[in-house]
Amino acid sequence: MAEQTETLRRAPLSRERVLHAAVALADEAGIASLSMRNLAQELGVVPMALYKHVANKEELLEGMIDAVVAEIDPPAAGAGWKQAVRRRILSARQVLQRHPWAPIAIESRTAATPGVLAYLDSMVGTLTAGGFSADLAHHVMHAMGSRMLGFSQELFDASRNAGRSGAAAAAEPPAAPPPEFADRFPHLATIAAAAAHDDASVVGPGCDDQFEFEFALDLLLDGVERLHRQGWTSHPG
Repeated sequence: MAEQTETLRRAPLSRERVLHAAVALADEAGIASLSMRNLAQELGVVPMALYKHVANKEELLEGMIDAVVAEIDPPAAGAGWKQAVRRRILSARQVLQRHPWAPIAIESRTAATPGVLAYLDSMVGTLTAGGFSADLAHHVMHAMGSRMLGFSQELFDASRNAGRSGAAAAAEPPAAPPPEFADRFPHLATIAAAAAHDDASVVGPGCDDQFEFEFALDLLLDGVERLHRQGWTSHPG
C-alpha cells in the first residue's frame, strides 16, 4: 500500500488527478476540511503546483461537483420519459450517498456548473422527447427542484450535516426538540412523532431518507404524467 501511494505521488499532476484527490478528501472528512494546502500535501506537491490546473478553490469546487455529476448514469435507452427520469434521479441519489458533501457544495454555488447544466439539459431533453411542451417541461423542472439532482432541500434543516462525511453524519443523532416545542407547535410535534426516518440519510439526519425521497418523487411524477396526458399549459385559452 505504501508503495502504491508513493507511485501515485510521483505520477504527473493533472487536472483530473487534482479533482480525484479533492473528491476523495471531501468524502473522507467533509467539504469544510478541504484546503489547497492539505490537498497539495495529499498529492505530494507544493500548493502553487495546484494552480496550474485550478485557478482557485472556487474553480476546484466547481470541478469537484462536475466530477461527481459525471458519475450519474446516462439516460436509459428505450425507456419512457417517466421511467427514464426516475431511474436517473435515483442514480443521482446513489452518487450522493458516495459523496455526502456534494449537496451543500451544489447549493453553495451562485451559478450552476457546466456539468450540472449539461445534466439538467439532458433531463429536459428526456421530457421533450417524451412529448412535453417547453412550457410544461419548464414547470416540471421548477417543481422537481433539487430532486433532479438526487436530494431534497430540507425544510427542517437544523441538524443537517451535508458537508460532513457519511460516517460523521451517521454518528451524530438529530437533536431532540425542547420540551416546550409541542406546546408551541403542536401540529409539527404530531407529525414528527408519527414519522420514522433513516439514522443516516444522504443529507444527514432528517426527513430526506430514501422512503421520503421516493414518496415525494413518485407523487410529483404521477402528477406530471396526469398533466402531460391532459395537454396542460400555463396559458389556457
